Amino acid sequence: MVLPMAYAQVMMTGKILDATTSQPIEGVTVSTSNKQINTISDKNGNFLLSTKSTGDSVFFTAVGYTSKGMAATGAKLLISLTPQFANLNEVVVTAGREVQRRTEVPVAINVISKTTINDTKATRLDMLMNKVPGVYMVDLGNEQHEMSVRQPMGTRNLFLYLEDGIPIRTVGDFNHNALIEINQASMQRIEVVKGPASSLYGSEAVGGAINFITQSPTPFLTGKIQGEMGSKGYKRTDFALSNTYKKLGFFVGGYYANQNQPDNEHNNFNKTAVTLRADYHFNDRLRLSTVADYISYKTDQKGGLDSAHFYNKEYTSFYRFTYRKVNTLRLRSTLTKEWDENNTTSFTVFYRDATIGQNPFYYISNIASNPLKAKGQVNEDAFHSYGSVLQHITKLKAINARFVSGISVDFSPATYMAQFIDIDRDTNKVYYSYTVKDSLLTNYGVDLLNTAAYTQFEYNPTDKLKLVAAARYDRLDYQFDNHLLPDAYTGAPDATNHFDHFTPKLGLTYDFGKNKGAYLNYSLGFAPPDITDLYTGVQVPTLMPSSYNNYEAGGWVSFAAGNGYAEVSLYNLEGKNEIVSVRLADGSYQNQNAGRTSHKGIEANIKYAPTEDINIRLSGAYAAHRYVEYAEQGKDYAGHTMAQAPPLIYNSEITYKPHYFKGFRIAAEVQGMNKYFTDPQNTATYKGFTLFNIRAGYNIKGVELWANCLNVTDKVFATVVEKSAYGTSYRPGQLRTLNIGVAYNFRNQ
Repeated sequence: MVLPMAYAQVMMTGKILDATTSQPIEGVTVSTSNKQINTISDKNGNFLLSTKSTGDSVFFTAVGYTSKGMAATGAKLLISLTPQFANLNEVVVTAGREVQRRTEVPVAINVISKTTINDTKATRLDMLMNKVPGVYMVDLGNEQHEMSVRQPMGTRNLFLYLEDGIPIRTVGDFNHNALIEINQASMQRIEVVKGPASSLYGSEAVGGAINFITQSPTPFLTGKIQGEMGSKGYKRTDFALSNTYKKLGFFVGGYYANQNQPDNEHNNFNKTAVTLRADYHFNDRLRLSTVADYISYKTDQKGGLDSAHFYNKEYTSFYRFTYRKVNTLRLRSTLTKEWDENNTTSFTVFYRDATIGQNPFYYISNIASNPLKAKGQVNEDAFHSYGSVLQHITKLKAINARFVSGISVDFSPATYMAQFIDIDRDTNKVYYSYTVKDSLLTNYGVDLLNTAAYTQFEYNPTDKLKLVAAARYDRLDYQFDNHLLPDAYTGAPDATNHFDHFTPKLGLTYDFGKNKGAYLNYSLGFAPPDITDLYTGVQVPTLMPSSYNNYEAGGWVSFAAGNGYAEVSLYNLEGKNEIVSVRLADGSYQNQNAGRTSHKGIEANIKYAPTEDINIRLSGAYAAHRYVEYAEQGKDYAGHTMAQAPPLIYNSEITYKPHYFKGFRIAAEVQGMNKYFTDPQNTATYKGFTLFNIRAGYNIKGVELWANCLNVTDKVFATVVEKSAYGTSYRPGQLRTLNIGVAYNFRNQ
């Protein structure tokens, strides 16, 4: 007689997390080996699976992650999945203000992942940003920078910097060094949208929008403490701590960095950055997230070098007192309500307090009658912001569509004050001391009011085709109050100015199947004049807002059985009244409207993992930036290539993580650009550069050791070169530098 077998049901429960960020993963398929029993993890990463016996094999699979299998057990599990290197379907939020797969959005968007952030151990943001094809963040020393994304290198207000979707500075008071106000120790990932994103995020999102996503609280206790030092006097300490207790989760993280170099190099700096985030879940459908950022920063302003000093590696600065100081406090709180599975409302309120004080080298000018004297200024730019954003998302499942709509208000009273200084100069042309005079050069206040409404409609008429239509209306009101009598130095008379703009976008994506797809995109960008451009040192405001028409196409393909992917974007960006930075004969800068400009290019990114141990990334962009209509000081530059616009920029990397030596990594990176014109006349060029960096690290039981060697060949290079009637200025890049560090990471799970 044969007795029937008795099977005991095994209930498997647990939580599935990202191995790098410790964040829950939604949508993971949990299944038995025969695929007859399966379930999906919820938005908190939780799952429940019933199997026949403990002998069953259970598998965890998710798009963008390496699958994992294990034997069934009755214990509650904590499963960590490792992100794949060649992941075509990364999750993004910036393109549509909600979580989407990157292949679903008709824009050029790249993600700098937590893995990349952890492995790079960047001491400056440009070390991360320049890995993105088509992006060149110019290192001006000690986290100072300017930006190039589908634009020449420069300081123009054509880029929007966001933290969790909220601009870190108010529109109308742009600062090209704004990313000093980012806490590098608080980043979970970075999303880079290239091309105009004005239809969702407003003016200044022309060349691109860069969104820094703050680290979310972890579901259990995690922490980190690390220290590093460099051969050029750089020292830094980072810390982080996160946990969730019942309904409340928190994250706190930050760093302190400083650098000390010889006095004649005038290149010291220090920075303190701290971020605190608290998430409270009232229930499954109502949550409150609050973030506070504090930044305190001061650096010497080194300035540029002439060709003789630059090529001889004589990096002695001509300045002994120039500086930049930044103090920033940002508070943001977002209440999110999910009414049902089809409707979600969020309401964000925010406050900003930012002050930038400086004694800038670029405002120093010599006195012809006395070579031992010069003049300059100390100034301070400050603003407070009070604002809110109300947004609602509706999903129309019956027609496979969704709406994103919102309104925003940002009121930012701003002030600007500048004092004249008398400067002493020695026979070696070194500006060594200064005296602040009683006279004020500039002293004004501006009430900035930015109101906007936006909407985006997404529709899938078929499973393969997605259509996107978006529109935004912005109005910017400037109420200018000059506290001095207006003249050519003190600024314009009291005035009320306003700019408004309607910015549409149309796009589509098409899925050809087998991980191949393409997109088309038309978008409009808009950038108003900055308050310092409008009112500082001018008698009557003359600048007009800039507008840009963008035509774009792109595509992607996965290959090598999913171990590789390639993506490409082609764009044609046409600018009207573009504001360009012009260096005048006395060495100072002034922004002027160019008539029309043309920006055309192609960007490509390839990732390939030929084995489980080796990852290869090839990234680059080729572009042409030209004046279509532009005259400066009576000279016509139509047809000329724009200055500081290298046609080719590239950054590629190969990483080796041997499976037989778990925890070890080593990577070699190449970065560079080719020859470009340094003046709008196209009479002078800089040859460009190619750099090599090597990074290595080892992680064992939570202890991580690393060493980064930057500019391995000790290449003499300039991060940017500018020529004017005043001369040619080289901003020296960092010579060979070795950084070493140690970190301890812990988690109590």
